[in-house]
Amino acid sequence: MPQAPFRHPAWLIGPGLAAAGILLVMTVAGLAALFWQAPLPALAELWQQPYLRRVLTFTLWQATLSTLLSLAVGLAVAMALARRAVFPGRGLLLRLMELSLVLPTIVAVSGLIGVFGRQGWLTRLADGWLPGWNLYGLGGILLAHVFFNAPLAGRLLLQALESVPAPRRRIASQLGLRGRWLWLALDWPAIRRVLPGITALVFTLCFTSFAIIMTLGGGPASTTLEVAIYQSLRFEFDFGRAALLAVVQLALCGLLWLLLVRRAPTRGLAPDRRLPEPIRRPDQGGLRALRDRALLLVFSLFLVMPLAAVLIRGLPGLTGMFLQGGAPLATLWHATLRSFAIALPAGLMSVLAALCLLALGNRGGRYLAPLSPLTTAIPLMVPPIVLGTGLFLLLRPSLGDAAQGMALVALINGLMALPFVAQLLRGPLNSLDAASLRQADQLGLLGWYRWRWLYWPKLKQPLALALAYGIALSLGDFGVIALFGAPQEPTLPVLLFQQLGSYRTEQASGTALWLGLMLLLVFLSLGRLGQPKAGRPATTLSTTRVHHA
Repeated sequence: MPQAPFRHPAWLIGPGLAAAGILLVMTVAGLAALFWQAPLPALAELWQQPYLRRVLTFTLWQATLSTLLSLAVGLAVAMALARRAVFPGRGLLLRLMELSLVLPTIVAVSGLIGVFGRQGWLTRLADGWLPGWNLYGLGGILLAHVFFNAPLAGRLLLQALESVPAPRRRIASQLGLRGRWLWLALDWPAIRRVLPGITALVFTLCFTSFAIIMTLGGGPASTTLEVAIYQSLRFEFDFGRAALLAVVQLALCGLLWLLLVRRAPTRGLAPDRRLPEPIRRPDQGGLRALRDRALLLVFSLFLVMPLAAVLIRGLPGLTGMFLQGGAPLATLWHATLRSFAIALPAGLMSVLAALCLLALGNRGGRYLAPLSPLTTAIPLMVPPIVLGTGLFLLLRPSLGDAAQGMALVALINGLMALPFVAQLLRGPLNSLDAASLRQADQLGLLGWYRWRWLYWPKLKQPLALALAYGIALSLGDFGVIALFGAPQEPTLPVLLFQQLGSYRTEQASGTALWLGLMLLLVFLSLGRLGQPKAGRPATTLSTTRVHHA
């Protein structure tokens, strides 16, 4: 009897071990390069330099304020959505809240400028009501961070509230618990388990923010660690200072996530689309209902207005570029091709690495399985720009070819998307029931045939969605490409940043809309690929004749 391909047990853990080894070697090599350029005694001199002390202080201050505001808004929205289990547009609002995971930062910043900038809709409407308002500075940074992180925090907090068992919610409703007692008995126990993880996640995202600070910082007074690293490498060629700042950022982010591991982690970075059974809460009526509706309306407008600004302001600019042609259109096309040349390999690498590492976690046993969660969490503990700085310092004598730089950007972008992609695939990969596994064992389905007939029908749609997330996260990246890319050969986010910086507002609006359309095209195309063909039922072991070796 011929052997089924890939049936050897080594195929279950070998690719995962290889992926984990590559990620660990990359991380260790990059960090070693940082410590080589920034010896430990130099860390003690950090507070003796006023510039570095001011950068670190502002980074911590803006991240703390942004985290507190994002959690406050996210908690209020999550509580309102928990009380309003059914209302028109609830599903659309939840999809908008999930959009913060993939929406390119530079596109959202363009929309925020169109609404809250000097000539923005809301700024002109509230002329005279907000004296001294300026989007460029700490106020704009906090506003942009809330725009991105409050929906993410609210979605994860709502997921925790919806995880409360239905019998417990019914008992609370029958007892008529309200106000503080309902909060203490029902809501706070569910939130308390995930709040440390969400806090660490949001703080890390704010602490490592790059595109928002670059576009809305407003000057040297609003410089953060990531921007200072970029300036030290790209303009000052001070590799020692860049390494020193990267080590400080690594230490703070690593400490946060080590504390997170010791506490209860979040249930997942990818929101659960399962909706709970609608159960009426005792605190749903009266004045609270009006407050909830008003809050959800204002929050919806806060999310929709920048996106609408991108659409309305971008249509004339994009149409003008296509009608006029010339250099602007050629630059747009070249930037689009360059972006996809980086994003497609990055998305594929993130999906393949996630599958291999998840298989290692399931089959690696007592000693090898822990490598799976460790390596998938590397991008959360080691920010991509920190890893990129280390690899830049390590490879800079020989990294002169543009193709090599793009390959390195694709590699780091794939690593950046790995936690999100792995979270999207973990549930479907582990959702196979014991009966199907026993039936496959009885039929002798191993190796490739086991994957083709057992796993592929379950993973086809999740794989398409995960690939879309991986491509979208890389397509909108502005951090790593700004470090390794060439200004004369920009990707779409870099081109948009250059247009905003040179006050080419119409072209910037058109580029922002074009980048948004490219993301929509990615999700629509891969969404169609992941759907079963019309008239053909999903393949299962019970309905398909399986020819196996």
